[in-house]
Amino acid sequence: MKTDSCAPLASVIDLLLDAICVVDAQGNFVYVSAACERIFGYTPDEMLGKRMIEMVYPEDRARTIAAAQEVMASQPLLHFENRYLRKDGSVVHIMWSACWSTDNKLRIGVARDITQRKQSEAMQAALYSISEAAHGAKDLAALYQQIHLTIAKLLPLDDFIVAIRDLASGELTYPYQALALDSLGAPPEPGRSLCFSVLHGRQALRFNAESLSALALPLDAADAVAWWLGVPLNSSEGAIGVLLLKSSTAPYSEKDQELLQFVSTQVVTAIERQQLYARLHRMAQYDELTGLPNRACFRDRLETALARVRRNGGRIALLYVDLDRFKQVNDTYGHGGGDQLLRAVADRLTFCVRDTDTVARLGGDEFVVLLESIVEPEDAQRVVEKIRNAFAQPMLIVEHSIDIDLSIGTALYPEDGEAEMQLLKQADERMYRMKARSGQEPVDCD
Repeated sequence: MKTDSCAPLASVIDLLLDAICVVDAQGNFVYVSAACERIFGYTPDEMLGKRMIEMVYPEDRARTIAAAQEVMASQPLLHFENRYLRKDGSVVHIMWSACWSTDNKLRIGVARDITQRKQSEAMQAALYSISEAAHGAKDLAALYQQIHLTIAKLLPLDDFIVAIRDLASGELTYPYQALALDSLGAPPEPGRSLCFSVLHGRQALRFNAESLSALALPLDAADAVAWWLGVPLNSSEGAIGVLLLKSSTAPYSEKDQELLQFVSTQVVTAIERQQLYARLHRMAQYDELTGLPNRACFRDRLETALARVRRNGGRIALLYVDLDRFKQVNDTYGHGGGDQLLRAVADRLTFCVRDTDTVARLGGDEFVVLLESIVEPEDAQRVVEKIRNAFAQPMLIVEHSIDIDLSIGTALYPEDGEAEMQLLKQADERMYRMKARSGQEPVDCD
């Protein structure tokens, strides 16, 4: 079809916002209206003679060919959606209406740019997905993974890094990266430095090889054809972290940056909510003073351990530990000294057992040790002796050397009972009998 023969009609068609495209039986453009330049980025002269399928986004080509074959079989097509690559490499979403001219052996299509609508839909879906993850993710690791998968649907993405600022030290930690972290638990350069730049600048930044060279950051061969986009995770208390994206397929645009910034506000809310849940869970399961599991957490672990030995066989042991004359330490050195002693006791008890065992604080000056997978009753006694030897050394409390005695009561499964309450009662009673025998000598304080 020659554009000259359609000149009067073409001048009117060129006023349309939708593009008119005519493709021959071989799939080549033979006519395009002026709107094509706005939608696809090519001038009409650049598109004429070009194969239509070469402009289609690679993942959409198979179904686009299938749809074209239906049209050429005289089946008109309405509201068919696919993606095209613009001249600048960006992606444009198109909705087509098309039919086949049997007489002229031509496929006539009307193309409408629906990119903005698609981006809005994708944004809404992303916010919904992140909101769902914030409420449904079992922990922060699961939340970060869901955020990664969600953003990957919106933007070109080869790597995705979450950096979170430690509130106490101000240092960045890296709880999530799509690619592997290095041996220090951080992303390799230039990712690490870019995270710091975004965090301290508190504004979104886009990087390429040229800007990285200007910053004197190390580059490898892959970085020469890569682009980065970083946005700070800004909360009311300042920047709590950074989202950093890397692409090797397409540069990030200003619109990409705006989109990620918009998503980042939802990410901040989701992260803060999960962090709050984590703090509340820790408060419910751990003793605030010593950091040890509390009574509720210990009971959960004991119940789990009992279920395991009932199923698989074996032994477990409970050691009830009580500090003798703890009240005298409090009276002599105040509650600050008593708290310092309790923390020191927690550290020494933890040092005396394996990582698979549990040391918990039940309250006051009472502790309990759960020993799992012991072979013989003597194994529990050896741990008792190890604890006594550890506490034979004085403790330095508020710059005073203090000798501390312990009363320890033991109970073994299955020898002393098979039920949770039987074991707890047995260990408790033995501990108090030992405490009664220890007498009431004063605490030796130097």
